[in-house]
Amino acid sequence: MELDPDTLAPRERYKLLIGCIVPRPIAFVSTIAPDGRPNLAPYSFFNGIGSDPMTVLFCPANKADGSEKDTLANCKPVSEGGTGQFVVNASTEEYAREVAIAAEPLSYGESEFELAHLATAPSAKVKPPRVARAPWAFECETLQVVRTNPGRASGGNVVIGRVVHVHLDERIVDAQRLHVDADALAAIGRMGGLAYCRTRERFEMPLGKDSLGLGSPFEAR
Repeated sequence: MELDPDTLAPRERYKLLIGCIVPRPIAFVSTIAPDGRPNLAPYSFFNGIGSDPMTVLFCPANKADGSEKDTLANCKPVSEGGTGQFVVNASTEEYAREVAIAAEPLSYGESEFELAHLATAPSAKVKPPRVARAPWAFECETLQVVRTNPGRASGGNVVIGRVVHVHLDERIVDAQRLHVDADALAAIGRMGGLAYCRTRERFEMPLGKDSLGLGSPFEAR
């Protein structure tokens, strides 16, 4: 099958994106409105960018009417009317249901923290609170928002943030090596549709030429 994206409806393109790009890490993003009201929402178009400086990105698409989602309205730069800050919180098995609940499209100003019964904890360097139960959280200052189709339904927005402070639960990290224990973290990810995945089953392979001549890591299964 060969497809030209321009011949597909946005919804069809979206289904291909979320079905093919898997598994996707979930950024549980907390923000605060300029008037101080908190917001919390999950975004599975999320990843790291680089380590110098430490930067991340997540992508809140426009609403059906082309307007900005609350998260974007809150975290966009101050020059654009936002606060210029956000926190990325971990998404884990421990509160997976709450992550899903926070996706509810509440009216602007209503708190997903309250809806999902998630307690907040104060951040160290930014105004938005973090999720108290999150085993890690990255406090971020917004560097830039790249808009791929401003004002249009489903138009993409790439929020680029610099990590200015990191919170780590000592139960998930080796303090000496800063090695995160994947089993202790128990992160979850998104698949297509309403499907989620765990990160418990893993395998290792050497990189580059060291993998030449090796069989598939799945052959013995």
